[in-house]
Amino acid sequence: MDLKDNLNKLYEDIEIAKEKSKFKRDVELIAVSKTHPVEMIDEFNKLGLTEFGENKVQELVSKIEDEKIKENVKNNKINFHLIGNLQTNKVKYIYNKVKLIQSLDRLKLAKEINKRANKDNICVDCLVQINIGNEESKFGINYNDTEKFIYELLDFKNINIKGLMAIAPNTDDEILLRKLFEKMNNKFEEISSKGYEGVEMKYLSMGMSHDFKLAIEEGSNMIRVGSKLFGNRNYN
Repeated sequence: MDLKDNLNKLYEDIEIAKEKSKFKRDVELIAVSKTHPVEMIDEFNKLGLTEFGENKVQELVSKIEDEKIKENVKNNKINFHLIGNLQTNKVKYIYNKVKLIQSLDRLKLAKEINKRANKDNICVDCLVQINIGNEESKFGINYNDTEKFIYELLDFKNINIKGLMAIAPNTDDEILLRKLFEKMNNKFEEISSKGYEGVEMKYLSMGMSHDFKLAIEEGSNMIRVGSKLFGNRNYN
């Protein structure tokens, strides 16, 4: 498998989707490296990718500390995003090591992130995760509770809200996906217009390997792509 070919093909697809989109937003690519070895992260980094997404705290920490990429992580040439569900008791391991926590979805978690960040006198950048398809198997807050939740987060001075994140249902129904992505973008723009202090709607993170083109067409400016880059996951 040629990683360079995979990346170039993906860049082509991103450009085509941007052309079709009325929003014409720049799109940031998060390479989802979960279950894949650091050698592949290193190779993609040499091809110009800097942003990588991990689901599990333990795997993320072990990669950050791996000798092969440790120096580049330290110099911010490789940045990690936590894109999976974050348990409160795992916050202490990663709150000051990731560029973005993309899965903030409850007050208890916000309190823990804020407490840790406050002790270090830092601010942690987070995205609010929305369960756009109201799926029981997925994490995230209810779409209709988005603004209420963000309003509650304003009390946490060591958390910067940088946008919204959603994982759409795994379906081939393009009409449904478009509708959900459009709803997300509407919420993104609505919150942007309110100008809340400490809230910057910089990232609308939606779209994965199977639906990123639709997501970009409907306004996404951050996509999380794994299998299209790395190939199938190795769960051994």
